[in-house]
Amino acid sequence: MPGPDPHDDTSSDYEQFEKEQLAQERDAAGVDTADVDDATAQNLVNDLVDADVVTPIPEDRVLVHEPSGTAFDSSMQLAVFHRGWTAGHGTGEEDE
Repeated sequence: MPGPDPHDDTSSDYEQFEKEQLAQERDAAGVDTADVDDATAQNLVNDLVDADVVTPIPEDRVLVHEPSGTAFDSSMQLAVFHRGWTAGHGTGEEDE
């Protein structure tokens, strides 16, 4: 007697879905961007500029986040984005 049809087996699909859900929950719990105030944002951006992670473009009045290639016209937006970006990429820099 043959075993179950391997095309009808969805257990691996369910396991993959469950892993993705757990990863999303972990990411959501691990990043808090609500505590970014103007001073914190400015300090983080200054540190990122010093570390060559962010490039200021004065003539366009933007800050370019080099790893992602995204441009921002606000230090606050960049700081919040960078915290989320580092958490999403698992770089461990979200406490900068």
